[in-house]
Order: sequence, then structure tokens, then C-alpha cells
Amino acid sequence: MEYRLLGHTGVRVSPLCFGTMSFGGDADEETSATLYQRCRDAGINFFDCANSYSDGRAEEILGRLIAGSRDQLVITSKVFATTGPDSLARGASRRNIMAEIDKSLKRLGTDHLDIYFIHHFDEATPLPETMRALDDLVRAGKILYPAASNFAAWQVAKALGLSAQSGWAPFAVIQPMYNLVKRTAEVEILPMAQSEGLGVITYSPLGGGLLTGKYATSQRPEQGRLVDNKAYQKRYEADWIHPTAARFNDFARQRGYNPPALAVAWVASHPAVSAPIIGARNLAQLNDSLAALDLTMTPELRAEISALSPTPPTAHDR
Repeated sequence: MEYRLLGHTGVRVSPLCFGTMSFGGDADEETSATLYQRCRDAGINFFDCANSYSDGRAEEILGRLIAGSRDQLVITSKVFATTGPDSLARGASRRNIMAEIDKSLKRLGTDHLDIYFIHHFDEATPLPETMRALDDLVRAGKILYPAASNFAAWQVAKALGLSAQSGWAPFAVIQPMYNLVKRTAEVEILPMAQSEGLGVITYSPLGGGLLTGKYATSQRPEQGRLVDNKAYQKRYEADWIHPTAARFNDFARQRGYNPPALAVAWVASHPAVSAPIIGARNLAQLNDSLAALDLTMTPELRAEISALSPTPPTAHDR
């Protein structure tokens, strides 16, 4: 496997990152262990988690799985979402960050996180408070690199400016959504990341399963995020999205490609992307995404696939 530099960190990571959102939920502990081992056998050294995944159980399961090989891995987690009955346990305030990092470290069985994401921009907390708290965690050795998930480009840029002005550890990695039918990141987020040398790990490369082909037929599945999850239904409700996914699946199958592998490989081929985050509830789903590692995405093939969906307008909209 050819490992990639994660932005300007100097850290080399696998070209795919495995997201553990299913651990402790859709995937029980035994299934989670099978998925984890399959990733390790494939050469993946990069695992993404969050304190809110399965109410902390995902961190606990991942912690047990990485015991004995922690130094060989790059591990992330996140803070923001409510994690318990405490109404104060949410957001990116100093209070919540300082409380949640210790809980995450305990669940993961480690003394530090390689990457620690603010899961969402917190409009209720001044950004300098958040950045100073993250810098304190870096100085304490509890995290190595601060990071931002679901931030707009201007929010990341503002944070980078504050850090540069104050001598604080800056955001080193960002985590935006990016797939063939959600390309807004191409407008400002990905160019900003390239300009600033940020690592980029993108989530939802399969569009919640939409780009796998299972929703493109008349015989729709009875279970799945686009069936069970109203947030995913709303995210992909625009009239053009499902027909675009159907065209993509026709394109893939006509050329002999596995649609999930092709969708992941398309995301990975963007020059700003360090590693797409793949997820799975079972081994069959994981194997479909891992097949992207064996797929060659030429500039011509990427252009053909890109032409299947609308190119987002430039930031100045001219």
C-alpha cells in the first residue's frame, strides 16, 4: 500500500480511513472486530471515531481492538454532540472539551489522540476559547493535532488566523462531506485546504449508500440510512440526486466497475483529499469499499464521472 502524507503533519496514513460510527450500533462487538481486522489486513492504519458514536461504545470497542498496536495507528475522535444526560456536556466550550477529552482517552485506552476534531462549528462559543483549549491539550500531550469537522472554509480560515496570531496549535486536518452528489466542498473548502496544507479526510463517499446502486432500482431495500434516517433522506432529497446516482451506477456497471469502489476511488482522486472515510455494517460492505484500493482512477475517468453530476458554481458565482 502506498501511504499518503496527511497535509503538512509529516504523518503518513493509508489512502483510506475507516470510520467506526457503526461500532456498538449497527455492528456488534464481534462484527466490529471482524471489520477492524479486515482493515488492518488490507494495510489501513487510520481509524476515525467520535465520543458520540453509539453513546461512547464505539470508542470503547475501538479501544479494545487497538490495544497492543496503538503505536502503529493514527486514531481520531471528536467532541461536540451531547453524550449523556448532563445538559452541559455539549459544544466546543473549554469546559466541555476538557471534560470530554479525558472520557475519550479512557474509553480508547490511550494517553493521547493523534487527531482531535471539533465535530461542528459552535456558534455559542467564541472561537478563541475553543482554539486556546485545543492548544492547551496539545501542550499537555493529550492530542497531537487539532482538527475541524463540518466547518465552512471561512470558519477554518478564521481559526487558522487566530492560531497564527496567538501562537496556538492550528487546525491541521479537516473533515468535510464529499461525494459525487455532494460536491460543495469543491468550491472553497478543498481549495482552502490545498492552499493551507491541511490534511483532508472526507466522509460519506457513498452518499449514505445512494451511490452503491441499491437505491437505484425499483426494488428498494427495506433497511438502510436512506430508509431509516430522516436526516439522510433530507440530505439527498433534491430531485436531481437519485437520477444522478442511477446514471453513475449504469456508468460503473457498463464499464465493469463495482459502483461502491468507483465512488470511493473518485473521491480519493481529488488532489486535496488525503483519505476518504469508508464505513461498513458488515464485511461485504467493507470489501466493496476496500476494492477502491485496486482501482486506477485516471484523469480521463475522473472527468467522465464528474460530468455525471452538476459542477458547483465558483465562490464568486461568475
